[in-house]
Amino acid sequence: MSATNKLRNKLQRVSGRAKESLGRATGDRNLESRGAADQFKADVKDIGEKAKDVIRGRHGRRGRRI
Repeated sequence: MSATNKLRNKLQRVSGRAKESLGRATGDRNLESRGAADQFKADVKDIGEKAKDVIRGRHGRRGRRI
């Protein structure tokens, strides 16, 4: 997984957590659900990146870089 994509996904996950927490604190269900969606999107992107790495043979059996 490239470092840029990994960082981008991490930032999206953190942003989603912040939105979700702020929405929960203010009672804004829309903001809360957008935050949860952002976190989910970041997780899906990470899975896709890891799958690409496995297909390209960049990781060993336990997911460690060779």
